[in-house]
Amino acid sequence: MVNTEAFSKRLKQIMDYYGLSSAAFAETIGVNRSSISHLLSGRNKPSLDFVIKVVESFEEVELYWLLNGKGEFPKAGATTYTEETPEIEQTKIEPEKKQEQQMVNDSAIEQIIIFYKDGSFKKYRPN
Repeated sequence: MVNTEAFSKRLKQIMDYYGLSSAAFAETIGVNRSSISHLLSGRNKPSLDFVIKVVESFEEVELYWLLNGKGEFPKAGATTYTEETPEIEQTKIEPEKKQEQQMVNDSAIEQIIIFYKDGSFKKYRPN
């Protein structure tokens, strides 16, 4: 039997680890946003289908930890989280794109996160 309150805490821990909102988490695993809301509030218990989607979408999540809180998170040996600074190729910016580039610079980008379908992601931060 899964403790619904403890499960929702572990679910929130996964979302925090990946930096995902409820909506983004729901989209990543392929469920309705309301499903996440109901689980986090304790209204609903997780279905087997939901648990399988979480475990398959996020390599760092161990099934036993998700269900019972025993084990570790993130899973040892998981290699999907990397924080790298990519090599950026310098290109000539055309006049019409300069305004667009200026808008991006004025927005003060803090970080860019790219999510892959296998649940992995890469985080980039401007210098």
